[in-house]
Amino acid sequence: MNYVDGFVAAVPAANKQAYLDHARQALPMFKEFGVLRMVECWGDDVPDGKVTDFKGAVKAKADEVVVFSWIEWPSKAVRDAGMKRMMEDPRMKDMKMPFDGQRMIYGGFQPILDA
Repeated sequence: MNYVDGFVAAVPAANKQAYLDHARQALPMFKEFGVLRMVECWGDDVPDGKVTDFKGAVKAKADEVVVFSWIEWPSKAVRDAGMKRMMEDPRMKDMKMPFDGQRMIYGGFQPILDA
């Protein structure tokens, strides 16, 4: 089964197009390094929770939208090698994130059901 990296971030609502442009700029590099699929989702129905929620997880401000994203790799080994190459690639240094990357949460996940 494939391997998935998941991301949640708070993006200023005014930066929606800049965020989409950033994702489109990164996509060819991710594909070059082995990514099968990249999905970017702009928050549309992200309710406030009673105990915790997406907004709280990334400390979203009133003028920010929660973005939920995932990248699908063929395997964890391809992901590990691909992410290493991606972080070492000089093209990454030229990319400016249109959001506060310090508040982004992310992780690698092994799918256990894909129906």
